[in-house]
Amino acid sequence: MLKGIAPCISPELLKVLAEMGHVDELILADAHFPGHTMNPRVLRADGLGIATLLDGILPLFELDSYADPLVMMAAVEGDQLDPAVEARYLAAVQRHVPQAGPPVRIDRFAFYDRARQAFAVVMTGETAKYGNILLKKGVTPVVSQH
Repeated sequence: MLKGIAPCISPELLKVLAEMGHVDELILADAHFPGHTMNPRVLRADGLGIATLLDGILPLFELDSYADPLVMMAAVEGDQLDPAVEARYLAAVQRHVPQAGPPVRIDRFAFYDRARQAFAVVMTGETAKYGNILLKKGVTPVVSQH
């Protein structure tokens, strides 16, 4: 355990977050997502919900301020989104980034394309349908050292 690091952040996830550069993307994938098919770098966070991970990641992770930093999958024609899923995620995001807007929604296949190019995919225990979210990393502010 480390001070100031949420217990949901595994050592492997902490390493990946530190290795990411600005504009790199991280997929927090629901339990149904084909993460191992999409990306060679897959981390496991089985049993954890995405909102819990957002609460652990966002104190450590600057969201991109130049492009859409939050992206979710749009419903396939004929399906409906559960608005409570996005609301739960956005509540977690806004606890740490109050100015953050709602996620942009993109087509399922466009989301898969982004997942293939992402820095990493974190497979979670999230069971909500269309529960995947992409985080785009921004430039980490420089902390003055006196």
